Amino acid sequence: MITANQYYKDRFGHKMYKASISLNVTCPNRDGTKGTGGCIFCSAGGSGEFAVREAPCVTVQIDRAIARVANKAGHNAGYIAYFQSNTNTYCEPAYLRNVLKEASMHPKVEALSVATRPDCLSDGIIEVLADCARGIPLFVELGLQTSSDRTASVINRCYATSIYGEAVERLHSIGANVITHVIFGLPGETEEQMLSTVSYACDCGTDGIKFTCLYVLEGTELAKLWKAGSVAVLEREEYFEIVAKALALLPPGVVVHRLTGDGPKSLLLAPLWTANKREVVNYINRRFRL
Repeated sequence: MITANQYYKDRFGHKMYKASISLNVTCPNRDGTKGTGGCIFCSAGGSGEFAVREAPCVTVQIDRAIARVANKAGHNAGYIAYFQSNTNTYCEPAYLRNVLKEASMHPKVEALSVATRPDCLSDGIIEVLADCARGIPLFVELGLQTSSDRTASVINRCYATSIYGEAVERLHSIGANVITHVIFGLPGETEEQMLSTVSYACDCGTDGIKFTCLYVLEGTELAKLWKAGSVAVLEREEYFEIVAKALALLPPGVVVHRLTGDGPKSLLLAPLWTANKREVVNYINRRFRL
């Protein structure tokens, strides 16, 4: 298994930290273009609760995000400006060009990472990303979550799975590094379906992958289903057993950027084992000998 830490050290020569920032964007399955309410697991913050907000510009957001981790990072670390919340290419190309340029000019930023949806990569957006990738390493994080169109409908993803494969191909053509987000434990999915998603992402050529368990946040549509007893979440051992099987499917060279995620404790309803981050990290280190 190639971890993100290993990959970044090999590529940049030192440890890298993400400076998570938030743009004034939404999602097409939130604003009525393709649907409303967003994905059923996604909070009002657009899965960016840990990103810096309410800053006058991208530069100030980056400064504040770096300040959060500076003591842990030390003087020799590098930073990736991570556009995290919502769909960061669901905007006018000119706006995206300006914010990416501003981020790339920050003296401590060595790479950019843009989280988005595969169906929000218009020709104009691809042109902007291509220009960006010519000047600074560019990672594009795609929210696939599942390769099952049936499950995609259940979670209100609002795009066909085939669009993901087309997006990976287009992003590779401009020199972007693709990281794919996958969720284990989505409503109604079997272990076989979860692992099929991993295989599908790899077959499409993803460069990296992020795994997370389905967690329930207060205020989401998923929370309503969970409270009604219609949705169950995975226990820790159950989840990491699936992760272990998923890791065995990865081709050489695919970077594992995350083995699990965690939601904000103030909103987290389940599974509660994800709230104890130190214990989870220790378990991961023991289980996977990191």
